[in-house]
Amino acid sequence: MNQNFFPKIHSLAISLILILCCTTVHAQKKLNVVVAGLNHDHVYQIMNSYEKGEVNIVGISEGDANLIMRFKKRYNLPDSLFNQNLSLLLKAKKPEVVLAYNAINDHLAVVEAAAPLGISVMVEKPLATTVKQAERMAQLARQYQIHLLTNYETTWYASNQEAYRKTKTNNEIGKIRKMVVHDGHQGPKEINVSSEFLNWLTDPVKNGGGAIVDFGCYGANLMTWLMDGKAPVAVTAITRQLKKDVYPYVDDDATILLEYPEATGIIEASWNWPFSIKDLEIFGQSGYIQAVNPTLLRVKEKEGATYKETTAATLSRNISSPLNYLSALLRNEIHPERDLTGLENNLIVVKILEAARISAKTGRRVLIK
Repeated sequence: MNQNFFPKIHSLAISLILILCCTTVHAQKKLNVVVAGLNHDHVYQIMNSYEKGEVNIVGISEGDANLIMRFKKRYNLPDSLFNQNLSLLLKAKKPEVVLAYNAINDHLAVVEAAAPLGISVMVEKPLATTVKQAERMAQLARQYQIHLLTNYETTWYASNQEAYRKTKTNNEIGKIRKMVVHDGHQGPKEINVSSEFLNWLTDPVKNGGGAIVDFGCYGANLMTWLMDGKAPVAVTAITRQLKKDVYPYVDDDATILLEYPEATGIIEASWNWPFSIKDLEIFGQSGYIQAVNPTLLRVKEKEGATYKETTAATLSRNISSPLNYLSALLRNEIHPERDLTGLENNLIVVKILEAARISAKTGRRVLIK
């Protein structure tokens, strides 16, 4: 046997071990994040991930003493994590990203604190309450070259990704002619959200509206994605206060019509559904696809065909959750471009929502510039 055989095997084994070790370390490296605000109930998602050891929360910025006490007790958090001054906290902790869980009207202040330090931001949907706010946020993100992302629950639905692939990539139902999105639940008070969340969610300034913003943004986001990042030509909306005694200051039901050159979008957003719903219907020239829930698809390929129900393929790790997505993005493994979280999409979402509010108030069709 060649006397150089064993040294070569030994060298190869060492190389493989080093590769495996490096891969494992990379895979196990957790994001260092700062949480801005605790008054959005979606914050429990990141806190539960922290409790499971999936992410490093290196700081929390919150001014409500009762909220701070509640979260300290629930998650056994040290005093050293907290600082009401977000700018000072970011300078001290130097996180990879800031996650905003506060009122929509406060998102701009988070970006103003993080962007000059070169720290990326992910906010909960929608990006902002007004186009003016959104454009200022975008200007800061571009100036300081940070990622500015918007998190929607429906982004991580395997069914929506499969519906997009079938429609846009595979062209299985022809050109899109109509899109319908239903989003909502029985109402935030009815489903017992926290009092802190309810207070700003039902405030016309802090949230920008009621159901029209809270749930209208989902449809605007998905339709902008399906329309290749293009804004609609015009928006028409109707809002209702079916429970004015419960929600006296904002709408609790909204229907928004989006006009595209060759397609129509209908967004049905409500705090009056008999149950929670988030679905997407796409009508093409030859067929129909419905993303019924996070995993289920209902498809009719053509006239005369039967409806078929299928389970969507499992999403790849990088696009399966906000944390996995952020990790891949910040390590340059993926690029947002026109995707559901991306800035360009969400600037259009804010334009749609602002036009919808104007339309509902004036009774007029609003052109998108």
